Amino acid sequence: MTSSASPEPVVAVVVAAGSGVRLGAGAPKALREIGGRALVAHAVNALAAGGVTRVVVVSRLELADDFDRALADATIPWTLVGGGAERQDSVANGLAEVARVEPGARHVLVHDAARPFVPATVVAAVVDALRAGAPAVIPVTPVVDTIRALSGGPGASAVVDRSVLRAVQTPQGFDLATLVRAHQHVRSEGLAVTDDAMACEAIGAAVTLVEGSRDALKVTDPFDLEIAEAVWQRRRHLTGETR
Repeated sequence: MTSSASPEPVVAVVVAAGSGVRLGAGAPKALREIGGRALVAHAVNALAAGGVTRVVVVSRLELADDFDRALADATIPWTLVGGGAERQDSVANGLAEVARVEPGARHVLVHDAARPFVPATVVAAVVDALRAGAPAVIPVTPVVDTIRALSGGPGASAVVDRSVLRAVQTPQGFDLATLVRAHQHVRSEGLAVTDDAMACEAIGAAVTLVEGSRDALKVTDPFDLEIAEAVWQRRRHLTGETR
């Protein structure tokens, strides 16, 4: 599925600099394979299916040959740039590359390579919300577990009303100028943010929520990798995909 037809480019910054230490010994996380294809390749093709027209991958430049192999059959153009000390530094590097390779772009998505199976419908919903005028868009899912918040004393805690909680996923979408300004602000103020929506909120930009998907799980540890393998196997069974 693709988003509404439009000649306007939509570029995604794919953060792929994680070492994958919690996954155990092996290749860096983005280059781990499911079904014979690297996580980053699954992620890039999912973004393309949802309406993204070009990707900037942010990772370690010494892995350039590995990414060339992993993305040899990518369905949209892509560029590799080096990451930074923190995730927000890596995203800032990616945004600078977006301005270079796609100077006419007004919208940008930021996605984690570790979420390889985000459905195209979720990507398209983010893109469509941006085209409708939202400055910042994030996909979310309901929290299904009971959550307790620690409340100070040893062993003290209290249940949090999960009906008002949402888990945040990627890709997050942004008006490009707004996100660039947000990153400039958090850098100049020395603020640490855990995602790009937080950076935009720091400059007063409103964040729009769209429906995410449990298929867009983030691969962090070996158990997550097993679940992602199961998601791929289900899709393979339903669609006949071989990779």
